[in-house]
Amino acid sequence: MTTSAELMARAVKVIPGGVNSPVRAFQSVGLNPRFIDRADGPYVWDVEGNRYIDYIGSWGPMILGHNDQAVREAVQKACERGMSFGAATELEVRIAEFICETVPHVEMIRMVNSGTEAVMSALRLARGFTGRDKIIKFAGNYHGHSDCMLVEAGSGVLTAGVPGSAGVPEGCAQDTLTAGYNDLESVKALFEGNPGQVAAVIVEPVAANMGVVLPAPGFLEGLRALCDEHGALLVFDEVICGFRLAYGGAAQRFGITPDLVTYGKIIGGGMPVGAFGGRVDIMSLMAPAGPVYQAGTLSGNPIAMTAGLAQLRELHDHPEHYERLEQAGERLYGGIERLIRQSGAPCTINHIGSIGSTFFTSKQVTDYASAKTSDTDAFARYFRYMLEHGFSLAPSQFEAMFISCAHDDAVLDETLAAIDAFLQG
Repeated sequence: MTTSAELMARAVKVIPGGVNSPVRAFQSVGLNPRFIDRADGPYVWDVEGNRYIDYIGSWGPMILGHNDQAVREAVQKACERGMSFGAATELEVRIAEFICETVPHVEMIRMVNSGTEAVMSALRLARGFTGRDKIIKFAGNYHGHSDCMLVEAGSGVLTAGVPGSAGVPEGCAQDTLTAGYNDLESVKALFEGNPGQVAAVIVEPVAANMGVVLPAPGFLEGLRALCDEHGALLVFDEVICGFRLAYGGAAQRFGITPDLVTYGKIIGGGMPVGAFGGRVDIMSLMAPAGPVYQAGTLSGNPIAMTAGLAQLRELHDHPEHYERLEQAGERLYGGIERLIRQSGAPCTINHIGSIGSTFFTSKQVTDYASAKTSDTDAFARYFRYMLEHGFSLAPSQFEAMFISCAHDDAVLDETLAAIDAFLQG
């Protein structure tokens, strides 16, 4: 039997750091990663046969649970017709029509291959539409690894303990302005200090890459008003919360209409995919209809489109899934909240719907600065305990937990029992 340790020893010789994405590394928790062999429902199994209750869910998109039967069977049938064509297909039309028909703020959509590509393209479009160069983002919000967005970017960058990235020329970020999340005054100051120069404000409407941080009352409404006042576009990065907090994502949940929205792998049922969409007058500037160029040989890949359409139809046609996710979120995260109060542990938990984060700090976490007060050594001890007892969590204090429709009450109660044991230990 091949072990995870053996695979890691082989991997570091041929893959930088042994992983193809830094967020998979277990360095910050003092371990080597578990190599996963298969997954089903709420569970994953590593190559040694150990089963874990999974709260990563491929970083969010497995909202129906791993290996959902309807999605799997649709993909299997699509594979029989071919894996990739590099050409237009009916499938990409059907999923685009479906999204535009069921999500009111998406009038037109362009498929790409990742959330990073979606954000990069949406910001280029915002600049092309407005004729302006500057972008306002928020400290601790992660929008992929394109050069101009690796500024106080949270997530894997924060976990790795580096301020940005080597290899990014200083000039690439000179038009990226950073505000404080939940701090409207900082946004207002940037607008006033750069009059007529800001193309867009991009925000995670619910931050999930410095841990889960909710928008303060009035924050998103204030961003909408400031963008309208200054002629800038409001871009919601819903790579994490799109189709998860509600079918229409955070935009629906909070009743705020963005000009553009970006999505990630949830619209591909976990397959490599992303998308950006929004108002038709803006989207119509994309090539070949307009002058803003973006292209991708694998964009609209038929297998990804098949998986995505199957998953989105299931979510749209069965709103009870969202009711179940809300109940499950309250059972798990509300339960953790009670356990923290009972134990007196220096922790706090933020959650909304099916996503949440336990921060190892006694402070309320409302922004990047308060998230960084977390005791990452304490989180590492917690992570190791949970892993040893059969629970797969993201190996970072600054990532979210994801509940799926496959996490039943028994699974959630088993998780709470393990957390209680750790806090009492």
